[in-house]
This record gives sequence, C-alpha cells and structure tokens, in this order.
Amino acid sequence: MDLLQRLSQTLDRPLFPWKKLIIGFSVGQYLFEEFLSWRQYQVLKKTKVPKVLEAEVTQEVYDKSQDYGRAKAKFGFVRGLWGQLQNIAFIHFDVLPKLWAWTGKLLLNVAPARFTGEISHSIVFVLSFILIQQALSLPTSIYHTFVLEEKFGFNKQTPKLFITDMLKSNMLAFIIAPPVLAGFLSIVQKTGNQFFYYLWLFVAGLQVFMITVYPITILPLFNKLSPLEDGKLKNDVESLAKKLKFPLQELFVIDGSKRSAHSNAYFFGLPWKKHIVIYDTLIEKSKSEEVTAVLAHELGHWSLGHTTRLFGISQIHVFYIFTLFSVFINNASLYHDFGFVKEHPIIIGFILFSDALAPMDTVIKLLMNIISRRFEFQADEFARKLGYQQELAASLIKLQIQNLSTMDADWMYASYHFSHPILSERLKALDWTPSGKITEDKEEETVAEKASGREL
Repeated sequence: MDLLQRLSQTLDRPLFPWKKLIIGFSVGQYLFEEFLSWRQYQVLKKTKVPKVLEAEVTQEVYDKSQDYGRAKAKFGFVRGLWGQLQNIAFIHFDVLPKLWAWTGKLLLNVAPARFTGEISHSIVFVLSFILIQQALSLPTSIYHTFVLEEKFGFNKQTPKLFITDMLKSNMLAFIIAPPVLAGFLSIVQKTGNQFFYYLWLFVAGLQVFMITVYPITILPLFNKLSPLEDGKLKNDVESLAKKLKFPLQELFVIDGSKRSAHSNAYFFGLPWKKHIVIYDTLIEKSKSEEVTAVLAHELGHWSLGHTTRLFGISQIHVFYIFTLFSVFINNASLYHDFGFVKEHPIIIGFILFSDALAPMDTVIKLLMNIISRRFEFQADEFARKLGYQQELAASLIKLQIQNLSTMDADWMYASYHFSHPILSERLKALDWTPSGKITEDKEEETVAEKASGREL
C-alpha cells in the first residue's frame, strides 16, 4: 500500500501533462499497429502457395484468400485511422466534460431529485457515450458487412437482421449497464481506499454469473439452439465425452448460418454440467469424423485445464487493473487536465485511467497471445493422441479454405495479433504429411464463397 501511495503522489503533480501523455500513448500504439499491418500486407501480396499447402490448396483459392486478406487489411487501415481521429478529437474538443455537463442537465430536467446523484448521472453518461460510439462506428460496420463481406460471398445478414441485432444489443446495454454500473460505483464510494479488493470480487462474481446465464437468456435473442439429431455424429461425440469424463448434459446445433457461414464449436456451463454447441455450418461442410476431431480439440482445452487457467489469469489481470486504478482515482491533475476542475466523477476517472493504461495492456495482450497459442498447440496434440491426427488436419485445412483465412503471416504481426498459430505451424506440430486427398472433391470451389469466421 505504501508503494501505491507513493506512486499516486508522484503522478498527482500540478500541471502534469496528462492530455499530451495519453495522446502520445494513443498515437504511438496506432503507429506501431499500423507498422505491423503494413508488414502483414507485404505478405498478403505473395502469389505462391505455401509449400506445406501446395497439395491441398489450388492457386485459385490461394489467390482469393490473398485478395480477401488485402481487402480486410485496407479496410483495417481506414478503420484504424478513423478510430484514431475520433480519439484525438474527443480529447482535443473536450467531449467528455461537455457530455458530462449535458447529461447532468438532462437528468435535472427529466428525473426526480433523488435520481440526480453521481451514480444516476454516470449511468446516463455511459449510455449516451455508448450511443455516440455506435453512431460513429455505424458507417464502418455497414461497409464491412454489406460491402466487404458481401463482395467475397460471406455475408448472410439482411439489412433487417442487421438493424434488429443492433436494437437488441442496445436493449441489452440499457438493461444490463445500469445495475452493473450502480454496483461498481457504490463499491468504490462505500469501501474507501480498499475498494479494489471488493471491486475485484464483484467483477469475478459477475463474470461467473454471465458465463452461466448468457447461453440461456441472451444467446437465444440472437440465435436458435436445437438439440443435435440422433446419428453417427451424436454417438461419436457422446462416446468421446464419456471417454474423457466430460460432464456432457446436452448437444446443441446453433443456426450460425443466418448471419454468415462462420464455422465453430464450443462448450459452456457449470463445472458439473456442460453443454456442447456446434455451428450448423461446421456440420454442413465437414465429415462427422472431422467435427468430432474439432470437438476433441475443444475438449482438450477442458481436459488440460486451459479454460480454468485462462479464467484465473483474467482474474489476476482484473485485480491488477483495479489496484492501479486506486492510484489514479483521486488524481486531481488527471481530472483537471481533461476539464473536470470542480467534479471528479469516478466513471470519468476510470475512462481516463484506461486510456493511460493502454501501453501496458498492449504488453499484456502480447503475453496472452503467447499463452493462447501454446494452449492451442497442446489441444491439437491432445486430439492427435486420441487418434484424430488426420481428421483434425483435414478439418483445419478445410476451414482455412472455406474461410479464405490468411495462409501465411508476418512473424511480428502474428505474435502481436494472433491468439492461434497459423495453419502451417499447426500442421507441422501435428506431424502431418500432405496427401492431396483432403480437397480432391473440390468442395472449396463452392464453400469458399460462403464461409467466414475465426479459426478454431
């Protein structure tokens, strides 16, 4: 605690240039990430299929993959610049204090006096901020969905579904955000300098609660879960779960195809009662053995304790964030430099603190990706030892082709951005030998125009 107090006193100096510092951090991170994107763009200009995939990927599919990758990269350059300009404009034109003042006046005019305190004010401020951010990001979201993804045959959303999803998301934000913010702010107000302990416990409990209720209450608002039909796939998955002593309660199929041909599989639930969810697109485009191999990989994460470890790491990260926040929460110079001279709202302090923390979070992101890639290799090896070497390799290659995913990557870009190893690294680790048989049915010529989504 003494160290935290000394750090707080060091940072809380009059005329400390917080604005310049945060803008400098933001611009520095932006330039670094754009540099990495430029390096990746050079890789996306290659015209030769990687050697490990020569027997499986046609030149036509590879060219489409590279075209798609370059199109996404160009869009990323524009979106990144747009986001950076927004960030600088918000700081330069004092948007935060102006929005805080406007929402305060709005609250005074429409709400009873007992609802005009800092907590109510913060809730109205955050909800207004969410709507502004959504409006600013709407053009790029529309372009990405209905122009870029549409051009490569990936988009399955209709304008009606796009708007409906947006309205549902806003409805959830307006339902969930107020009680969560009220709890967050009440804990900080009532627990003094030790608030970070209680805040951490509050967030940890909230995460467990959301993990439990999300698939039951929120997911059905956007997608339909149906029991997996009886057949070979269901029998194979149930046998695998029994072999691994996985507490399988139910097998579901999700209608992911209503938005895209995104292929995936995952599990959720309490430690003693789990549910497996398989995307309908994965079942449609893969053999039952390949789907089972995918689930062997996913259950490998469970069996090896990866999900528990990642949850534990996330809790350490959250505790570290709240501990550092306790250093900034009473930093008068931080508030003053951003136009909050008379008021020091907690939520404003947390937003500004998050901006100041960005460089450190960049380092943490890199470390988390290193851990995640290591876990992916281990889960692949787990599936291989179960006898799914060929099936998993086949599924990985098919998904790569169907998704037109990047087939090669700059090492710096991959280290910073990728939570999964690239395909060639995974195939090498699986000790897979090219056979030329996986795609000889030419399925890629039809499904490559329909599928999109992240790798396993």
